[in-house]
This record gives sequence, C-alpha cells and structure tokens, in this order.
Amino acid sequence: FVDIAIGAFFILMIPFRRWMHARQFTLPLWSLGVIGAAMGYLTGIVASTGPMTVPIFVSYGLIRGPLLGTEAAVSLAVYISKAITFQRLDALPPDVIFKGLIAGSSLFVGAFIAKRVVMHINAANFHYLMEALMLVAGLSMFWSAFQG
Repeated sequence: FVDIAIGAFFILMIPFRRWMHARQFTLPLWSLGVIGAAMGYLTGIVASTGPMTVPIFVSYGLIRGPLLGTEAAVSLAVYISKAITFQRLDALPPDVIFKGLIAGSSLFVGAFIAKRVVMHINAANFHYLMEALMLVAGLSMFWSAFQG
C-alpha cells in the first residue's frame, strides 16, 4: 500500500506542478514547514521519504543547484537525526554505521557531480528531466508493489 501511495504521489505531482507553473503559483515558505512536519512523521514510519521532497521543493520554485543543495541539506539533517536516535536506542551496530558512511560518501560525491551537470541545463529542460524522473520513480514504485 505504501509503495502504491508513494508511486501515485510521484506521478500526480507532474500535472500538479504543471498546473501550478501555468498559474505562476509557488508554495509559500510557511507551507514547507507544514509539509516538513508531515514528511518527518512519514520518515519515522517508512524507511525513506527523501525522493518525496524533490517535487515539493520544485513546487516551491527551487531548480538545479538550489534544489540539489536543499535536498542534500535536508537529507543530511534527517539521516543524522535518525542515526542519533538509533544509536541512543542501541539499535545501530558498527557495521551499519560503516555502510552508512560509505553510502553517504557516495551520495555526497554524486551531488557534486550532478551539480556540474544540472547547472548547464536550462530551466525548462531541468523541469522535463525532473518530471521524467518522477514518472520513472512512480512507475517503479507500482512495479515494486505488485511484485511483492
């Protein structure tokens, strides 16, 4: 059910973003706090909600470098808080910490490489790329839901 809901969210954000863009509407700053609280709650329930914040940040008006930077900062804050929580509950063995550092380092390097690429893409093409990624992510969530 969670995979279907997240997949539907990704796919429905495509026409919603286009509708907002056609009306030159962006989310107000205060709404990010409300959405962030909901995402924080969901993050506590499911393994990861990171990809769900991308269409929200795009709807706020972030693109290219600012989007990547904001997403990276938010992800870092979420994963640090999760790591502290799990460590305090003695639920974070050393091998998981090591694997997390490897994965985190890879994501860190990937963000720097991606920044160099996306800074050369114009805004319209960036939006098309983000929509394509949201569509693929949504369809893959559906695929995952119906394979299990």
